[in-house]
Amino acid sequence: MEYRPLLWILLIPLLNICYMVLNHEGPRVYNLMTDIDAQIPFVPAFIVPYLSWYPFIIIMLIVILANSRETYYRTLIALCLGLITSYFIYYFYQTTVSRPLITGEGILYSLVRFTYITDNPFNCFPSIHVLTTYLVWRGALERNGINIVMRFFTSFMFVAIVLSTLFVKQHYLLDIAAAILIAEVLYFIIGKCLAVRLKSGKMISNELNP
Repeated sequence: MEYRPLLWILLIPLLNICYMVLNHEGPRVYNLMTDIDAQIPFVPAFIVPYLSWYPFIIIMLIVILANSRETYYRTLIALCLGLITSYFIYYFYQTTVSRPLITGEGILYSLVRFTYITDNPFNCFPSIHVLTTYLVWRGALERNGINIVMRFFTSFMFVAIVLSTLFVKQHYLLDIAAAILIAEVLYFIIGKCLAVRLKSGKMISNELNP
């Protein structure tokens, strides 16, 4: 496997600087909680898949690259554009979530408190956790070279991470819906653009080498 394309993953932490800059209360903040959200309980155990999100994204990008460079670039470009799109939305439409008071003791509660301290309750709509996880799940399932065990693992992690955003009270249902919609649209558009570019490249190659 050619490892140099992995350097483009460094764009993710660079773009995340924007997240930190925007993660504070703006002049007007909206709350998108629905009646269903209000019924969802706080479950501290879900902090485990929630915090596993970042290494999961990196690992899956490596797995996708090992199977298809084209799908890797499609996924990574859509992911970066998804982050940029989210940041624009955060700037113009800031939302927040209502967090519970953490009074329990133990490692799980400590991890939740750590998450709450290091991540302010803003930058919620859409959920970056869900957007990025959906994209690597989408990219992984597209490749036939990824075996059934990895496909199951990826699907399991996708569901676990999405649910974790709700059960640790970091996001609402509308945040998840918006993230999946944006991710699917970007993945489709980037796929079409790459297909046109590849087709054009083959046409030029055929013309030069009749």
